[in-house]
Amino acid sequence: MNHKGTIRIETDRLILRQFTIEDAEAMYRNWASEDEVTKFLTWPTHPNVEVTKAVLQSWIDDYPKPEFYRWGIELKETGELIGNISVVRHNENTASAELGWCMGTRWWGQGIMPEAGKAVLELLFDTVGFNRVAAVHATDNPKSGRVMQKIGMTYEGTLRAAGKCNQGIIDEVWYSILADEYFANQRSEK
Repeated sequence: MNHKGTIRIETDRLILRQFTIEDAEAMYRNWASEDEVTKFLTWPTHPNVEVTKAVLQSWIDDYPKPEFYRWGIELKETGELIGNISVVRHNENTASAELGWCMGTRWWGQGIMPEAGKAVLELLFDTVGFNRVAAVHATDNPKSGRVMQKIGMTYEGTLRAAGKCNQGIIDEVWYSILADEYFANQRSEK
């Protein structure tokens, strides 16, 4: 593994970058304060911007670690910070990672999260050397599953009553993509 940490990534429409404490107002306003965004997440809606600042500071403190991956998603056109994508856990022994993401509802359905996800997969496979990247969603949150499909992940299965989110105990739907599948997809798209 060749960990690089949260390095800046650019796509056609997005800049994926490290958070700064100055992002607290935008993060709070654009997604952390939205109940609809946090509905299927493991952390509660932020009651105020001070909570958002504390969360951001904990992430900022982790940025020096080369195995820490957490990006703010910024729209190139407006400079607006609208969500985040991260490696929520990884396993060095199996060279595997799990992705998680969230974004303000105003930007849902515009292909933004698949664009961010593809960019992160490129870094994780091409540069870092992960062999497997997975993601999971609650059965009642199929929109997140569609993002997983759009970035090339394959449905693996549903684990009954295996997870917990703000809705309580939930069935987890797992998707993944392996490095050889990712590289085969890249070759076929050229």
